[in-house]
Amino acid sequence: MQAVELNSTAATEKLIIDAVSASADRLIEMSRQLIGAASPNPPGDVTQAADAAEALLRAIPGMTIERVVAAPGIVNLIGRLAAHRPGRRLVFNGHLDTFPIGEDLGWTVPPLGGVVKDGLLFGRGVSDMKGGIAASILAASILGAHRDAWRGEIVVTLAGDEESMGALGTRHLLEHHPQARGDAMISGDVGSPMVVRFGEKGLLWVEIEAEGKPAHGAHVHKGINAIDRLREALDVLKQLESLQADEPPMVVAAIEAAKAISEPLSGAGESEVLRKVTVNIGVIEGGVSPNLVPTHAIARADIRLPVGLNTGDIEARLRQQLAKIPGVKMRVVQKYEPNFTAPSHEIMTTVAGAAQEILGAKPAINMRVGASDARLYRLFGVPSVVFGPTPYNMGGPDEHVSLDELLAVTKVHALAGFRFLQEKSGAS
Repeated sequence: MQAVELNSTAATEKLIIDAVSASADRLIEMSRQLIGAASPNPPGDVTQAADAAEALLRAIPGMTIERVVAAPGIVNLIGRLAAHRPGRRLVFNGHLDTFPIGEDLGWTVPPLGGVVKDGLLFGRGVSDMKGGIAASILAASILGAHRDAWRGEIVVTLAGDEESMGALGTRHLLEHHPQARGDAMISGDVGSPMVVRFGEKGLLWVEIEAEGKPAHGAHVHKGINAIDRLREALDVLKQLESLQADEPPMVVAAIEAAKAISEPLSGAGESEVLRKVTVNIGVIEGGVSPNLVPTHAIARADIRLPVGLNTGDIEARLRQQLAKIPGVKMRVVQKYEPNFTAPSHEIMTTVAGAAQEILGAKPAINMRVGASDARLYRLFGVPSVVFGPTPYNMGGPDEHVSLDELLAVTKVHALAGFRFLQEKSGAS
């Protein structure tokens, strides 16, 4: 009996993969429909993109859709597709907003045209992350045609706010709509099919302001230079990079094991950055003329924390050190903690195993340098993985993805989803 079930499962898996292969043109068209529905953030109105995504979801037999408007123009979607037997709930999550279109950046193709050329698909947001959304929706659609072969429920959550940290998007859904949660989550956000991402660094955005005393630039002894005070404060910020994190051994082992595969794709030095505090001073403003002592200066910085450190300790340390500098004050703009799903968790090994079969090569399992809504799912106790296509020119002109990669991502989402939903147990 068990051999028959295994043979049946293998046969269904082949049908699912073959169905994705046969749907390559459909995947392109779905992506093009999403690309054509502009949703730049700012300003953040994703209504057109939500309409396009809702139409794609409604084309799936048995899919029910809830439209959640968190604020004017911020539209979130929850699509639910139930099997005929109870079981676990698997979430596919994505965000509908994109970087600004940037018509003045020198595009060689229409930014919203969804142009296909040389095996590539172009358009604003195709990598971040409308291609990944199309992959997840197509995977859900194909799994929906085999509802007798799996248990539980597939949920597709599409957020209208991610580029501005997701307060009105995924976080809003998780806080107010329990049906948006699940036993595991797969996100098609950007990355690489050769790297399965299990966690993300934390973030602390701060604003440092310094006040001085006016004077003529030739009479510096009569004034107090606000920029000098700010420079001293920024030195305190940069000293954070020497802090050592109490890293979990499983995270260290995964980052080091992934280095040979991940760094050629994501850049040399990625593994070091994943394990250390980084401080990027992104904005400095102050003064009005070279011959006047500046009375005001301000800087804004992006601080990223590895697993093993927390924002509370970093903030307390900064406030203690900056209090020693007269005329300086700090404001926290936003923050969130580093988090991760254990690299050995079932959703990780399931996605990695599916990726190895589809790609014909073993992928790396690694942390993610940048943020995604997976961090929010983890904060709500949902084990989460990011597996999406490689971004090219993300946020710049001629943003694009490889069609081969996008098809491979779809196959992995579908195959991993099917395997995860074989189990009976579920928390929802």
